[in-house]
Amino acid sequence: MEQKLKLLVCGDVRGKLKSFFARIENVNKKSGPFDLVLCVGDFFGTNPEVEVLQEYKRNIKTVAAPVYILGPTRKELAQYYADTQDGDICTNLSYLGKRGVYTTSGGLKIAYLSGNAQETGSNEWTYSKADAIAVRDSCLASKANMGDFRGIDILLTSQWPFGMQEKVKESCKLVSWLANAVKPRYHFCGMNDEFYESPPYRNLPDKNTQMELATRFVGLASFGNPEKKKHIYALSITPVEKMRVLELIQKTTDEIPSPYQNLSLLTESGTTNTEEKRDDQYFYDMSTPDDNRRNKRRSNDPNQHQQNNQKRGRPTFDQETCWFCLSAGSIEKHLIISVGDHFYLALAKGPITETHILILSITHIQCAALLSEPQWAELVRFKQALVQFYADRDQKVFFYERNFKTGHLQINAIGIDDNVAWKIQHVLEDKGEEYSVQLEKVPKLTAPSDLPERGPYFVAELPDDTVMLTRQMKGFPLHFGREIICADNLLNCEEKADWRQCNCTKEEEDEMVKNFRESFKPYDFTV
Repeated sequence: MEQKLKLLVCGDVRGKLKSFFARIENVNKKSGPFDLVLCVGDFFGTNPEVEVLQEYKRNIKTVAAPVYILGPTRKELAQYYADTQDGDICTNLSYLGKRGVYTTSGGLKIAYLSGNAQETGSNEWTYSKADAIAVRDSCLASKANMGDFRGIDILLTSQWPFGMQEKVKESCKLVSWLANAVKPRYHFCGMNDEFYESPPYRNLPDKNTQMELATRFVGLASFGNPEKKKHIYALSITPVEKMRVLELIQKTTDEIPSPYQNLSLLTESGTTNTEEKRDDQYFYDMSTPDDNRRNKRRSNDPNQHQQNNQKRGRPTFDQETCWFCLSAGSIEKHLIISVGDHFYLALAKGPITETHILILSITHIQCAALLSEPQWAELVRFKQALVQFYADRDQKVFFYERNFKTGHLQINAIGIDDNVAWKIQHVLEDKGEEYSVQLEKVPKLTAPSDLPERGPYFVAELPDDTVMLTRQMKGFPLHFGREIICADNLLNCEEKADWRQCNCTKEEEDEMVKNFRESFKPYDFTV
């Protein structure tokens, strides 16, 4: 039986930071620990207790549980988000972003849309029709086939949906359309100074799913309101992807029809532009199309980088433009070497050597920590095959994974000559010292649970089974893994630390792939 995740959801905090942090600590001690605290509505307010926040920023105090907040709802509030570092305001307090999908390490999928709707364009405190469509597309992107969409776990919006209750100020049809499209099990919002929990309503089937999925809507009052209306909501939830279909469609006696089924909502004609010009960087050993923010709340958004007025965009995920999803429409298939049930091998774009390989998940998976048992088992088989392949060429293999500013699982594998492979750990430690990255030795990886449960990380697996890991990602260099390999006392090709210096023609890539595929055949269990 899958372990449920414990969550708290809070309404508008409006700058009451001292009492909010104290309340979270109190509740967490009494009823926790909680995996996440989600805040909807206006977090900072007009006059936030900035001096309280400074104590947390200076690590004098620590927020008791991971808290994720939505973005500003008015122009004057945007200043409080201006100096966030990769989404982090301080330890355990993070800005999700204006829009996107955050998939937790436990598999919980949370879609979010911050701010107030406006007709044309958008900025940090508003969103448009295109933003709502982008979130919808991100939620649908990971389904394998048309018709098998299971909905998402949670939808967070600043505004209330139109049609849920009559006497609601500034409700929005775009929110109604989004909730109707992504079919969350829970939809939370704030900004209305009222608590309202609807009976579960049953979503009608559509082209994305034939299942009649249920949604619970919860509007939360503001935190610490004098009328003592409910402003904190606790729930235990199993991620929708880990539930049986029978559990998803099971009906209850208090259900109501969908409040949106008779509304005239959004039409999409002429609203999306999927012809946007992109670089063909599918297998680049770098970051995803958006140079993503912290992985702990990420699924890539191909349009987010266009919003230059948002200082640090929270990407969502579009399968059609992910450089690593095998089903993406514009992948460089000539780089693919071998395809299994869950993983495939490909030549790295901008390879350091002709045998610089990537192990990639076929479907969109954030990192190795999220793998299922069958997926992990196949990953191990590919690693073992590569170890033997390189060993027969008098080389040791070096594996590393950077789960930071990338939206798709990719593990680098490269052979190092036997006579210098012993130096890898020394180089790794030297580079760590150079960049002030603290690496720790951890036991050999035997399961996904051996990797950090939450948040970004970098992990290196050395030939002698030493495993070095860091979760200290502030200022972490994206080329860290390549710099180790290219160091003067290993491959001695420091100019190749940047993949841009290693570009090959398609003909050269074809030749390298052909040669590797032929050499790898005796070790390839997929053949």
